[in-house]
Amino acid sequence: MTGTAAELTLDPELEYEIVNGKPEVKEMASLRHGAAIMRLGIRLGTYIEANDLGGIYSPDTTFMIGQNQRLPDLAFLSNERMPVEEELDGVSPIAPDLAIEVISPNDVLEKVIAKIEDYFAAGVRQVWLVSLRSRTVSIYDSPTKVTILTETEDLSSEAILPGFRCRISEIFGKKRAPQQANE
Repeated sequence: MTGTAAELTLDPELEYEIVNGKPEVKEMASLRHGAAIMRLGIRLGTYIEANDLGGIYSPDTTFMIGQNQRLPDLAFLSNERMPVEEELDGVSPIAPDLAIEVISPNDVLEKVIAKIEDYFAAGVRQVWLVSLRSRTVSIYDSPTKVTILTETEDLSSEAILPGFRCRISEIFGKKRAPQQANE
């Protein structure tokens, strides 16, 4: 590939992050991945709207993160950091206060760590990393300060979302017993 990201012909059916000037395909979510995003998004959105704290943004919202364009799985931008009275069209020039990433099975650890470092360098105040495999949420207050919560614990963030609480197990949904075939 040659040329800048703007000059490239990209597949309109795919979503891309622009990293170091090059497009990187953002993987399509599985049912489990998408459900976890929605469960957490519903809980966060309800809380944020009820308390008029700012906006919650979906996985197709693009934020300028340094020189990169990133699409966190969920993002929160507080009223205090919102650049204008209305939400803008296009890429957000302001990094969110909170970026949430749900780890996909094909995610590479080094890329996830680089993304976390990019978020903090751009002014993100906190990053939540949701692991479907281990059913945990890692709360990053910096690239090196992390708290890992398990299903039996409550997710909260007094610094970013004072008063918000959500049981970690609610993000992952109920484990279902296998269905038996009718005989």
